[in-house]
Amino acid sequence: MKLFLHILFISLLFVSCGESSVENQLVETPGVDTTRYGQRNYTFPKLSQNAQEIILNWSVYNDFQGEATSLNHLTLEELQDKTDKLLAHTDSLQKKIPDTLFTNAIESRLMIVNTRVNLLNQQVKRKKVDSSKIEENILEANNAVRNFIIKINEKFEKDGIDLERIDNEKKELEKQKKFLDSVFQAELADKKQK
Repeated sequence: MKLFLHILFISLLFVSCGESSVENQLVETPGVDTTRYGQRNYTFPKLSQNAQEIILNWSVYNDFQGEATSLNHLTLEELQDKTDKLLAHTDSLQKKIPDTLFTNAIESRLMIVNTRVNLLNQQVKRKKVDSSKIEENILEANNAVRNFIIKINEKFEKDGIDLERIDNEKKELEKQKKFLDSVFQAELADKKQK
């Protein structure tokens, strides 16, 4: 009987140890986070035709735009990868701004984009995930990119207005010069007749 109780006790001990190790494995295995962050169909403004012509020569911008437009509706793991790439592109953009686009307004908007992406990157890499802060940082990064694109378009719009104004001034000066030349010619003709 004693032998039977020992065998029963040992077998219960093995069974209970086996169950606890299975339970521990279930508890220790973290769940896969399938939460998606950011708006599903977020769109940025389009570049004007004049801006697109200049941007073609700024190859880093195309890479940046591709990463920025796909920043939304991603899992945490995808966001971590995306923000790393986006940070690399914004750093490159800051180092290689074309002369045509090198204005204080564009440079400062680009610095804001870099800062917002950096903050998002820090947020998605935290050990403790705060979904609301991630969403807030994605929204801020989206707004920064939007304002950057708008500022590029405004630069070309302003340049177009300035060129038109300069062209109008040249035409007005030519018109005045022709008028003064015709008055001068009329005065010369008057003097010859006298």
